[in-house]
Amino acid sequence: MIKVGLNIGNSKISCAVVEIKENKNTKLLSFQSYPSKVLKKNIITNFEELLTEVKSLINESEKKSQTKINSINLNIPTVDSISKYYDSAIDNFNNEITELDVKKAINNSDYFNVDEDYFEIFNNIYGYILDKNLLFNSPIGNYANNFKILFYKILIPYKILKSYKNIIDKLNIKIDNFVPAPLSSALAVLSDDEKMIGSICIDLGHSNTSISIFENNNFIYGDSVLVGSNNITNDIARGVSTTIDSAERLKTLYSSLISAPSDEYEIIEVPIISGENDKFVQINRLKINSIVKPRVEETLEMIWQKLKHNNLHKKQIKNVVITGGGSQLDGISQYAELIFSSNVRIGYPKEDIITEKSLIKPSYADVIGCSFYNPDVFLDSIIEKQGKKQKKQGFKGFFNWLDQYI
Repeated sequence: MIKVGLNIGNSKISCAVVEIKENKNTKLLSFQSYPSKVLKKNIITNFEELLTEVKSLINESEKKSQTKINSINLNIPTVDSISKYYDSAIDNFNNEITELDVKKAINNSDYFNVDEDYFEIFNNIYGYILDKNLLFNSPIGNYANNFKILFYKILIPYKILKSYKNIIDKLNIKIDNFVPAPLSSALAVLSDDEKMIGSICIDLGHSNTSISIFENNNFIYGDSVLVGSNNITNDIARGVSTTIDSAERLKTLYSSLISAPSDEYEIIEVPIISGENDKFVQINRLKINSIVKPRVEETLEMIWQKLKHNNLHKKQIKNVVITGGGSQLDGISQYAELIFSSNVRIGYPKEDIITEKSLIKPSYADVIGCSFYNPDVFLDSIIEKQGKKQKKQGFKGFFNWLDQYI
């Protein structure tokens, strides 16, 4: 089976074509990534130019993979998304729990609700409570007085979805799945053990920083903030009055989040913006670090506040994986350990997916994970595919499904 992931980002557009074999082994057939500046804060500034770029990317991916691309998984940013936790309970139950009971509880929940302004990009069961005992697997066969199902969904504004979808529709390519960007990155870098014991995955991208949380192999949270590594570049450019290109170079080569005594004495010549050509100013490395550190601290603090807002900090998850282009900042893992009081590592796309060393980069995690996303993996076994499909058909399909179990 061939799967294709497409990411339309603020600094680059990327496409990954993978082959998933019957034994579930994955082979990367093609990976293409082009720089692009058509998106600004996830808003398309030139539709025709972006359409041309994506078309060229798809054509090149087809040549490299020797595969005709008819459908894709499309990576979607979750800025301005809504995370909603909800539940459905049956009280004074005192019976053996059957599949019919679970179906009834699902029908009585918000699982099938449709919002006119928001698209449901993810929706699933992440746990069951039986008389105050939390379970992560099917409760069928147990006895309980009180029985509750826990759900989690992500809603994104339709206007965001339609803008991205419009590009793909113009190319006459089918969209198999819309994939929340935080989930894509996590799929590429988290191990099975990390998803089971509980892990926070942070993708420090160009203009967005996304966060996803896995626990007991369930995706329980995904969100983004509109701050990324490009903000650091702009801060440096303003702070030392240099060009954007020079600021990017300073960030990449000289910035660090862990200060050293020698930073004050390491002198760097920087071109400055002025009316004169070839004019430079000398600064020390400490100056650069003093600009970078507050921005990174602000970004990680925004992520931490997201966790607190959803009461996820109470889970005491002690494993953090940082990926994306911004994860290459020197000292980022040690600094994040202080913020999250957790073990921190840098996340690279897993080597069992990618064999080419040049492609094992954190900045490619989002599109790599998007390419082999399979929604059925996250679908609770109780929720049959038939019901999920009929949900999308509207109220008629919903009542047809409901009649099977009531």
